[in-house]
Amino acid sequence: MTLPLRKPAPSWPCPKPPLPKPLPNPSPGLKPTATSDARPGPFAGRVAIVTGSESGIGRETARLLCAQGAAVVLNGRNAERLEHTRRTLAEAGFAVASCVADVTDYAACEQLVKTTVEAFGRLDILVTNASISQRAYFADMQPEVFKQVLDSNVYGSVFPLKAALPQLLKSRGSVTFISSISALNGMPSGSAYCAGKAAVANLAHTLRLELAGTGVHFGVVHIGFTQNDPEKRVLAADGQPVPIAHRPPRWQKSQAEVAAIILEHIRRRRQRTVISALGQLIVLVHTYFPRLGDWVVRTTMRRMRHFYE
Repeated sequence: MTLPLRKPAPSWPCPKPPLPKPLPNPSPGLKPTATSDARPGPFAGRVAIVTGSESGIGRETARLLCAQGAAVVLNGRNAERLEHTRRTLAEAGFAVASCVADVTDYAACEQLVKTTVEAFGRLDILVTNASISQRAYFADMQPEVFKQVLDSNVYGSVFPLKAALPQLLKSRGSVTFISSISALNGMPSGSAYCAGKAAVANLAHTLRLELAGTGVHFGVVHIGFTQNDPEKRVLAADGQPVPIAHRPPRWQKSQAEVAAIILEHIRRRRQRTVISALGQLIVLVHTYFPRLGDWVVRTTMRRMRHFYE
């Protein structure tokens, strides 16, 4: 997904697979949304926040949640792009609202949750998708750039969850952190990004232990290489926006394919989903043959520098 890369001042206007587990019943006293019976689907009557949903994977995840019955609150920092996405989904007949909010600002996240409850009366699903990526080696990165990338990936998940947790406890809801296959074994030129994505995976594990028995689902989706919007940019070592590094098209999934996997993860309330055969291979090699995995990465650094730089 695409986010403005320079942080503005906080602003907001507002064998056979097993059968899926049913979504849990909310706590007594939680009223259904006004759109509960408007559109049938596995998420009918549920309300979701998808951060970073003005574009990219977040937008497609929001679109699919709407198509499967949910009411969705969109989020981003670019007001014009966010409104365009909201209007497009609303014109398709979906129940949507939006809130401009920098998710690395806790007060903005509180406003995001407030907007959701005011619009739809409750909150059942949180997808923390907003983040900034990078294309820079650690030795070259300015400290403030490293911090910006790390903050977007860590606090950009922690703050929305912290603000939303009381509502999610009421609804016995679902939290999905969007991570990356690069968090599974690290990736050159992605130090801050990899560290942040690994952090949210461990956060999810900790929360499952701390909040066991509450009925809240905490899961992580490790996304692989995905087709990006043409305007997508990441941070260079000096903080300037640059195109992402080369990715062979045959390795990429479409945004719609990734969104469908995310929704299946939420519906089945899985703890972890690793997307793509490459991601599964990384898990296997990292677990059982870590030295082989490091050798492969070092080899590609020499022979496929455009893959990282």
